[in-house]
Amino acid sequence: MVPTLHRPAQVNVDLSAIKQNIKNEMKHLDDGQQLWAVVKANAYGHGSIPVANAAIAAGATGLCVATLDEGIQLRQSGITVPILILGIVKTEWATLAAQEDLSLAVGSLAWLKKAEELLEANNDKLKIHLAIDSGMGRIGFSEDEEFKAANEFLKDNHNFEVEGMFTHFSKADSSDTSYFEYQVKRFDHMKSLLLIKPKYIHVDNTAASIFSRGVKSDLVRFGIGMYGLNPSSVPNAADLKSDIELTPALSFTSELSFVKQIHPGNGVGYGATFVADRDEWIGTVPVGYADGWQRKMQGFKIKVGDEYCPIVGRVCMDQFMVLLPHEMPVGTKVELISADPKAPNNIKAVADQVGTIHYEIACLLSDRLPRVYK
Repeated sequence: MVPTLHRPAQVNVDLSAIKQNIKNEMKHLDDGQQLWAVVKANAYGHGSIPVANAAIAAGATGLCVATLDEGIQLRQSGITVPILILGIVKTEWATLAAQEDLSLAVGSLAWLKKAEELLEANNDKLKIHLAIDSGMGRIGFSEDEEFKAANEFLKDNHNFEVEGMFTHFSKADSSDTSYFEYQVKRFDHMKSLLLIKPKYIHVDNTAASIFSRGVKSDLVRFGIGMYGLNPSSVPNAADLKSDIELTPALSFTSELSFVKQIHPGNGVGYGATFVADRDEWIGTVPVGYADGWQRKMQGFKIKVGDEYCPIVGRVCMDQFMVLLPHEMPVGTKVELISADPKAPNNIKAVADQVGTIHYEIACLLSDRLPRVYK
């Protein structure tokens, strides 16, 4: 999708806020613990390469992404720190990952055996992290016998470098820690079966770290907290208290592209879901659901100039309309998402309106919106 540079709509990213969030987290780390910045999904909508460089400048010693192509993009930009691909990559791309010096998550013996044939044929050595399914139900080893067999297979195997072993917590962001504790026990059990010694054994994500869950982890995979957002985001519920200060880095701005007066009986938008019962001023904003601004945002109040105005009518693919308190000039600044966590249009408020979490809101902001950095 082509960024629309000739339209007044953009996602603003404050890299200094990202750096400060990392510095705050680094002060919170245990002695010897490293921070790897999670920049998957275009850095949660913030822009992967600028955010990755900012994270490294602030002290991150490694990066995590979700897909092989995300890792290759970072390598091609000149980034040389360790990069872990958190998702499962098809074995046919194992040699490419090795050649790009990318570490892959592995969750089955069958994968290892198939990848070995390709690595051997190309005389490549692949860095891997053993993924453990301790209760997330997503990827990773979960059965003792298979994990022990994988360990035996990897002993003295010159095609693989076991760089890490990790798991991902399902409820580290919950006030009820019982399932979290179950996962810790399950992971510790799998760790006891190791016959090899990974360089990094890591379980800490943002939530496990900033809520001080007290688990041993060689590194923290710092994701949502890096962007200044609390990982305990639950629709229409208060966040858990973070042990570090978090400063949101993202805002979303546009401006009024058209202003008109409508009269009693005039409808607005598809389906005419808003019909005026008196003379009203309507402003049009050149943003829509193709930009990630969902139809469910109808009724939400955004900041137009200095006033908060409700969205009326259905959000269109490329535009939406707001009810103005009075005539405002074309070009009036519009703030859809505020970086101020106390503002009524902060990203959590947007997520509450849609009935989701702020992760999804940030990730859905499409590439049609230019990212502007400061």
